[in-house]
Amino acid sequence: MHDFFQTVQVQRDDDHRFYHHSRINQSLHLLSACTFVCSYVLLFIDPAVAALLAWTVAMVSRQSGHFFFEPKGYDHVNQATHAHKEEIKVGYNLRRKVVLMLLWVALPLLLWLEPDLFGLIEPATGLEGWARQVGMAWLALGVAAVLMRTVHLFFLQGVVAGLAWATKILTDPFHDIKLYWKAPLALMRGELIDPMDDVRSAAR
Repeated sequence: MHDFFQTVQVQRDDDHRFYHHSRINQSLHLLSACTFVCSYVLLFIDPAVAALLAWTVAMVSRQSGHFFFEPKGYDHVNQATHAHKEEIKVGYNLRRKVVLMLLWVALPLLLWLEPDLFGLIEPATGLEGWARQVGMAWLALGVAAVLMRTVHLFFLQGVVAGLAWATKILTDPFHDIKLYWKAPLALMRGELIDPMDDVRSAAR
């Protein structure tokens, strides 16, 4: 168990120091994290609505931060190129995220064009019924994305690394709130890039 928790912490630390330099990205992660926590609660009340909220607000804000605001140049804090960081990314790097987001966009279109999903489901009645089916499809996509990468990591890095990543992903919203709650304040002071003093101190 010690190795497991240590691996989770290493993955958390690497995720922060490599991929969250932008204060805008951090602020968007804070919005995403708060939304995901609400979605976790809604899962026990209305899973379709929980998935709709998670994908349209939490995932869009989260991935927008990575795609549009996170620096892609040389990382002087970690002395690493963007290409190197993409190569060693434990979870979904930008290339994998593009595939995931394309599937996210494709599912509503598929359910609109094929309401019965080629005979697999009962066709929705009305716009609300279609939206609820989209929500359930997105929920399935999210679960599948986590499970597939977890199993993939079993073969790449071992079972402990895979389970640690799945645990990290599921608990990231709570950790991100703790880590980035000050990011909007820093942004309002005009600080666009986190100086990463915590990372520099740990490296000494």
